Amino acid sequence: MAEFRLAKYDTPNFHQGVLTYRDRTVAVVGTRYYGRMALAEPRVIEPPNGVGSVSCLPLEFLDDPDLVAVLTDLAAQTKYRVWAKAELDGPFDASAWPEMSANDIRYWRPDTLGAALFNWWD
Repeated sequence: MAEFRLAKYDTPNFHQGVLTYRDRTVAVVGTRYYGRMALAEPRVIEPPNGVGSVSCLPLEFLDDPDLVAVLTDLAAQTKYRVWAKAELDGPFDASAWPEMSANDIRYWRPDTLGAALFNWWD
């Protein structure tokens, strides 16, 4: 593990464990609530020294079957589910997620499942 990037405030709704794996750096993102995990390009969550801004664009999800398999084995011991890139990059169907705030969905209009599950909404 290279580092943890913890979200200190209301946004984003996920934390990151950034690791160097094989020949690249990836983030294992996990939502604060609801037990969701995925692989993504690492993102800056807090600006350096609290000054400046960070990108709030949707995460870029990654596909690495070997690493996903390891995470899935680990998640089987918890209430977490590891989501695949193909699922997260697919369309978001609000009717399949009744626990999500209808107001947030109307306001933020996520196009993909990943944008809805791992977000920077306030």
